[in-house]
Amino acid sequence: MLNWALLLFSATAMFFLSWLSMRASGDSDESGFLVANNSLGPFVAAATIVATGYSGFVFMGAPGVAYQYGSFELYSNTFYTPAFLIATVFFAGFLRRKAQRMGSRTISEYIANSHSEGVAGRWLRVISAIIIVLLLSVFLVSQIRAIGLLMSDWLGVSSQLAALFVTLLVIGYTIFGGLRAVAWTDTVMIIGMLFASCAIAYIVFIQVGAGELIARLDQLNPEFANPSTGAPYGESKLSSFLVLPYAFMWAAVLPYMSVRFLAIKQDVSMAKVGIWVAIFGLLLNFTPLAGLYARAYFPELGDPDLAMPTFIQDAFGPVMASVITLFILFAMKSTANSLMHTISTAISYDIRQSLGITSGFFSRMSFNRLMVIAVGVMAFFAMAYLPPVMVLWLGVLGNGTLMASLFGVSLCSTLWQGNSAGALASIAAGFCTSAFILLATDMGWVQGPLLGCAVSGITYVAVSLLTRHKSEGVIASSMR
Repeated sequence: MLNWALLLFSATAMFFLSWLSMRASGDSDESGFLVANNSLGPFVAAATIVATGYSGFVFMGAPGVAYQYGSFELYSNTFYTPAFLIATVFFAGFLRRKAQRMGSRTISEYIANSHSEGVAGRWLRVISAIIIVLLLSVFLVSQIRAIGLLMSDWLGVSSQLAALFVTLLVIGYTIFGGLRAVAWTDTVMIIGMLFASCAIAYIVFIQVGAGELIARLDQLNPEFANPSTGAPYGESKLSSFLVLPYAFMWAAVLPYMSVRFLAIKQDVSMAKVGIWVAIFGLLLNFTPLAGLYARAYFPELGDPDLAMPTFIQDAFGPVMASVITLFILFAMKSTANSLMHTISTAISYDIRQSLGITSGFFSRMSFNRLMVIAVGVMAFFAMAYLPPVMVLWLGVLGNGTLMASLFGVSLCSTLWQGNSAGALASIAAGFCTSAFILLATDMGWVQGPLLGCAVSGITYVAVSLLTRHKSEGVIASSMR
């Protein structure tokens, strides 16, 4: 009853914040739904960036990886903070200013406006939007699965029923205020996430003691306390450094992250946002400790993703366990609502406008909200038929492949402008490279997306230069 009461109380608070955000942005204002009327200040902007980035993969995926592979995940996880900081301070300002000059309110619109107008621009926009829908849906499914695993024991229901309940809650408070509602609710959620991470550190370092934990891990297998490889990121321990560029591109390229840069107020210093990002990120780096604790005391778990729920049940009393679980649910819901918003926006705004539908029911806010519902329902049913797979790997498949697909047309194009041919070729090259490596090889989890990004960037520049020279030759011949 306590768990249900906590969940319903928090849900009511989130609905209230969503309703307030709808009033603040205007019920019929599409700009408010898409980019929060460009109104986010430094604290709220940092909160929504970190809450979305440090989500289910940190509170469920990272402990699961630490349980499966050992303490290397604790070290690798620390690279997310500097990566997010670099993306915020050194990239976000360029993206925000360029998008505002072109009047772009989504990443697909930004990609199209950057490269072409007319038919070519519409094709580029609709293709990038479809890629976003497909690959972010994979990540959304992993988030819903993680929520179901965590909530099933907490509420005393099946994992599918728990996932359905929270999916409906997230749909409910996302449809009202769009990105503004997402940002405001993320700001509340980040406080709980910080408390949960610090509580994990307290249990491991103060109550148990690092020495005791290391000794237990050594008794089981010395590889858990002191791994000799960089698994699952690669064979070498130096593979951990690949997490830094991977996490940077996570923040800079993935649409549900980078769209937050477009929503920040024009006069806000990105350095101020970066300070809060660094503070939040550093305090959220303790979560893999829960996986090491679970491995030390519960070495026979059938599913590594059960490491965090097992840690909570054993390390805390009933009341504190309920509160910590709620805060971890905050982390996963903060990403789920962002994904639902981004996917539904790609359908209701980018694909719709690419098809030339600019009036009638499809151009109203009610259609945007209908798409949020459709995306949430689709993701739940996809999760129900998902075969057993690690949450973090599924997230890497969706996020990493999307990152590779959009690297050339988003990050590279901010620094060097190519054309629509180069943009289309880079999307195809990045998608195929990352998807093939992740699905068909045993290469490390971050190496596939990073190689996909490299191929995407090289293809973007090479094809743009090649087709640009050809078009210039055609023009010169016609002039002669």
